[in-house]
Amino acid sequence: MKYLVLLIGAGEEPRWDTLTPDQMSATMQRFADFATICAQREGVEILAGEALDEAAHTMIRYQGGRQFVTDGPYAEVIEGLGGFYLVESPDFDTLREVIKALPAYDIQVTPVVDIDV
Repeated sequence: MKYLVLLIGAGEEPRWDTLTPDQMSATMQRFADFATICAQREGVEILAGEALDEAAHTMIRYQGGRQFVTDGPYAEVIEGLGGFYLVESPDFDTLREVIKALPAYDIQVTPVVDIDV
């Protein structure tokens, strides 16, 4: 099963822009450890993953058949979306176990629905 893993806000981690270079390196090592653990775990595979620029957002909305483009998120948010992974995992419990390797961000996990078109 595929899961979308969203890294939201800082959770227990300090904000990225407040980290020292050593703290940034330690945090990046946690992401590398997560990748290693996923690669070593049978049935688990990172299909995609990226960090997102929290300062650059574009919202595209449709109203009355017209497209509107605005800067910034549509809803006022306190915690921004910092990154994501798309992970294949045999089940949620396995995914939950490997996610422990990530930094202690607030994490939203959503199963992906496979749709045959």
